[in-house]
Amino acid sequence: WHYAQFIVPVSSVIMREIVHLQTGQCGNQIGAKFWEVISDEHGIDPTGTYHGDSDLQLERINVYYNEATGGKYVPRAVLIDLEPGTMDSVRAGPFGQLFRPDNFVFGQSGAGNNWAKGHYTEGAELVDSVLDVVRKEAESCDCLQGFQITHSLGGGTGAGMGTLLISKIREEYPDRMMCTFSVGLKMSVTFIGNSTAIQELFKRISDQFTAMFRRKAFLHWYTGEGMDEMEFTEAESNMNDLVSEYQQYQDATAEEEGEFEEGEGEAAEGEAA
Repeated sequence: WHYAQFIVPVSSVIMREIVHLQTGQCGNQIGAKFWEVISDEHGIDPTGTYHGDSDLQLERINVYYNEATGGKYVPRAVLIDLEPGTMDSVRAGPFGQLFRPDNFVFGQSGAGNNWAKGHYTEGAELVDSVLDVVRKEAESCDCLQGFQITHSLGGGTGAGMGTLLISKIREEYPDRMMCTFSVGLKMSVTFIGNSTAIQELFKRISDQFTAMFRRKAFLHWYTGEGMDEMEFTEAESNMNDLVSEYQQYQDATAEEEGEFEEGEGEAAEGEAA
């Protein structure tokens, strides 16, 4: 048997491309700064032209950039918001002209810091347009590695529509990486939220919601905005699942503490004997 040895040049190695999405005001502000930093790292100026001083800067540039005509580099980015103001701010920024104009996807109404509007109504109406752009970018990749999203967990578009996008992309690309950069809550709030005591608060909110939902109180306000009654049933189920999950953690913790105390008691009896 004879084995042939092949040496593959670095330039011919297939790139593992990443599609970047930035959603909402917070996500777009972080995303705009990200592209400033990454462009500087790769030696790309605000017009998309390479002005670097090392070949290493171009070695993995296709991970984040598409190469356009005339040697220009365009970010593989999709910019999303439910109002045009944030998009105008990004365009007016130092690297605003770097992005592909077709990849700005925005609405006109805004989410008004309302998670449900971002997830169920205005965001749900815009999500198909976003997915069309995502598919176009994904299909142009040689070997898609995955997606990265910048968004916040508070407010309407970044949180509501951001989570909707994540679930839709995971459905369509289940075997691809999903990396999220999420701006969360203050550390002090997180400490409270991560304790099992929070389940009592969730339960009180859930009980109040259930009572109002059974009476159909205020329901017409939301159905008039385009929401479906089944979405409230789904929300109730999600809340109950969350409460039961915390209950499992609490039960497991209580069992561990009981076993630990029992073990200490047996050890003390053994020493006394």
